[in-house]
Amino acid sequence: MAYDLEEQEQLETFKAWWKQYGNLVILTVTACVLTIAAFQGWRYYRHQQALAAVTLYEQLTQAERANDAKKVRDIAAQITDKYAATPYAAMSALAAARASFDTGDLAAAKAQLQWVIDNAREEEVRDLARLRLAGVLLDEKKHAEALALVESKHLEAFSGRYADLKGDILAAQGKLAEARSAYQLAFDKSDAQSAYRAMIQAKLDALGDVK
Repeated sequence: MAYDLEEQEQLETFKAWWKQYGNLVILTVTACVLTIAAFQGWRYYRHQQALAAVTLYEQLTQAERANDAKKVRDIAAQITDKYAATPYAAMSALAAARASFDTGDLAAAKAQLQWVIDNAREEEVRDLARLRLAGVLLDEKKHAEALALVESKHLEAFSGRYADLKGDILAAQGKLAEARSAYQLAFDKSDAQSAYRAMIQAKLDALGDVK
């Protein structure tokens, strides 16, 4: 009987507590369940987006191997439009820019590279896009714009390539002493065994002892 009485008291205490806090508990549990469901739903959505993007990207790489520039650009446009949040979007835009450049459509190449600069999440991808955009601008003889890009902040891993292109821009402007300094920096940053270093050395040799 004592046990029953104690149990009854506990039950009454619980009822009183539930009357006061029950709605809050229900709301809290419901919120947790909805949060978990939303998170799982978001993960599923992201997974499906990535699957769709990689399928299209595989088609893009096949088009690249077939030298089908139009198809490369068309598929890249689909990926950047529908799956911009995936890493494949930036890679697709870079591929489209290369296809546009190779076919002489510099305006399209610049737009695609600018898209990467504005939207890519990975810093190294943005740095690569800036480097390529500066190269396109150099081809258009837009030296000031190209120089601004190569003088922008970038990862240390790109220092040599940025310095090399800066040398090209300065040389095109007739600033040969400054170009030599840029090439020297690119040379110093390059791998001693790389063919790329030999190319930079050739540029230094071509400039000679300029002042």
